[in-house]
Amino acid sequence: MATTTTSAATSHFFGTRISNPTRSSGRVQARFGFGGFNPKKLLTKKAPPAPKRPKPKLDSDRLVWFPGAEAPEWLDGTMIGDRGFDPFGFGKPAEYLQFEYDSLDQNLAKNVAGDVIGISRVENAEVNPTPFQPYSEVFGLQRFRECELIHGRWAMLGTLGALSVEALTGVTWQDAGKVELVEGASYLGLPLPFSLTTLIWIEVLVIGYIEFQRNAELDVEKRLYPGGKFFDPLGLASDPEEKARLQLAEIKHARLAMVAFLIFAIQAAVTGKGPISFVATFNK
Repeated sequence: MATTTTSAATSHFFGTRISNPTRSSGRVQARFGFGGFNPKKLLTKKAPPAPKRPKPKLDSDRLVWFPGAEAPEWLDGTMIGDRGFDPFGFGKPAEYLQFEYDSLDQNLAKNVAGDVIGISRVENAEVNPTPFQPYSEVFGLQRFRECELIHGRWAMLGTLGALSVEALTGVTWQDAGKVELVEGASYLGLPLPFSLTTLIWIEVLVIGYIEFQRNAELDVEKRLYPGGKFFDPLGLASDPEEKARLQLAEIKHARLAMVAFLIFAIQAAVTGKGPISFVATFNK
């Protein structure tokens, strides 16, 4: 899905398209790393050139994270919220050296190792049914997008919680746990019929079950946006255009919330105050 863009001066963050390349048969692929390697320096024979991925055409009106910034070739704007932000190249597709098979002739006095025959890029968005490493390519952009979205959702909840607890109880978010340990489990000043330890066990079991079910889902779209009666009871995502708009709004708010909560954490560590009390006493 692509979003309509109107101004290159607007600043947002990353994403991109994932393709499923075919692996060459009869070859052994060894992991090399991230770019900057010229295989001709190692070749003793003239090897056929490795296939190159065509460079995407850059639209002059495309929104980027910083005015005048040029998006890297692997961020082509096709993923929701892609603003070409990857200054350290974390999302760059992995590069592999391709080798011929080693010589395994038992009649030879010395078997020659297979030569390097080229270099290839691998972009694999395949999902495996394992809760520990669901993606085949652990440095792939699809996995990064999933991590970004989930962390952003937690950050939105955390930011709202930090503001709400301080506004309603006067206790800063970083001290809320201390109060629970002293006064017992409560919510908005109302006592709860179980202890803080019981609350932690409930959270571990509930969140653990949800994460197990999510990792059992092999469809990439459903992993990020499950929908249905539990996650979209009002059917807001039934219209494709509205769904794309909501996805873009969510990733924008998620990124803003992650930055906001990072500021909350730094502020609490330096001043010991919550966000509301810090703003209230900023000029004092």
